Amino acid sequence: MLYYSSNGKSPKVGFEEAVLQGLAPDNGLYFPASIPKLSTSFFRTIEELNPDEIAFQVAKQFVGDEIPEERLKQIVKEVLNFSIPLVKVEKDIYSLELFHGPTLAFKDIGARFMARVLRFFLEKKSKSATILVATSGDTGGAVASGFYDVEGINVVILYPSGKISMTQEKQLTTWGKNIHALEIDGTFDDCQKLVKEAFADSELKAKYGLTSANSINIARLLPQSFYYFLAYQQIKDKSKPFIVSVPSGNLGNLTAGLIAWQMGLPVNRFVVASNSNDVITKYLHTGLFESKPSVLTVANAMDVGNPSNFARVLEIFNHNYDRVKDKLIGYSFSDSEIKNCIAEVYQKTKYTLDPHGACAYMGLKKELKESETGIFLETAHPAKFSETVSESIGQSITIPDSLNAIIVKKKTAIQCMPSLDDLRGVFNKVL
Repeated sequence: MLYYSSNGKSPKVGFEEAVLQGLAPDNGLYFPASIPKLSTSFFRTIEELNPDEIAFQVAKQFVGDEIPEERLKQIVKEVLNFSIPLVKVEKDIYSLELFHGPTLAFKDIGARFMARVLRFFLEKKSKSATILVATSGDTGGAVASGFYDVEGINVVILYPSGKISMTQEKQLTTWGKNIHALEIDGTFDDCQKLVKEAFADSELKAKYGLTSANSINIARLLPQSFYYFLAYQQIKDKSKPFIVSVPSGNLGNLTAGLIAWQMGLPVNRFVVASNSNDVITKYLHTGLFESKPSVLTVANAMDVGNPSNFARVLEIFNHNYDRVKDKLIGYSFSDSEIKNCIAEVYQKTKYTLDPHGACAYMGLKKELKESETGIFLETAHPAKFSETVSESIGQSITIPDSLNAIIVKKKTAIQCMPSLDDLRGVFNKVL
């Protein structure tokens, strides 16, 4: 499998090179030159397969022979060592719970896969690397967990000061060893811009062996398609069409779902559910994409005003807006709507939503037809947003032991301005 740059000015590369580079030399995002269709027998027998068998069949389409099959099977088995259940919330509406991994967020799947793939490639080359990643909340903790104490790999995590939850901050600032957290005076978009500037600096990239663990890295993005197939496996009545509602910020989850659809997964439509950062919603309604500064919301992992993976979404649809709007429907929701939704769903069903899942649930309710099954992605454990959730449902939410153990730890972060010179200075001190 070859990968090309979304900017179209860099040569095609194999999977290994795409993973190691993270971002293409022309600052574009790597994307598969073709997306293979899975066989009809795969879908016909999917209920007979276990999760790692499904993930292996998907992953090998994109990895090819660059990782031996037995090693790839071992990787996906290690990645999927926790459950991803499809839980009925009400009639014809199901929650795909993606928060049963070590950091209680959907990013665990992509981060764990990428960590193992990158380790394999670096061991083969006897090289070291520096993971540079921006986070709007959950990515940082998942990447820290996935790469902690891995020999030959340093991790530098950029996060926006005061704009992620206390639990999320503790999950990325309490590791030590090879994990370095940088508290940036700015927004997530500032963090993401700084990562891209660092990758564009050839001297900095070469000196530290930079690669990314954001969903801009193809090895972080592709495994997120696994759980769309796992959701389909668990649907009892496959004769009915189904739609999926995706909480959307940087659009990595949506892109992974679209890749699954192009591989043959029979998703009828995707609901793109956003918070007040509504650039993708406006695009879907008007055909015009205009980035803007992000605003702080209670669903902070989606506080993105210039989503990187929009470029990949356009690639999937060959930049044809008519094709985009036939498959994607966008809705945006305010903080008050999110809180009211959490309260109403809890009162009606006793199911506890996190703020991002609440956006997806509301989008699904607006779009779902009587003849369809609806799935929404619940991307993080509600306890990671305990203040918002507890306030909404009118009672304290139980905090898992794994989170309590992290909350009591001391935060260690390096203050940094959103400038490449400041980032370079931090690199010189800690790496």
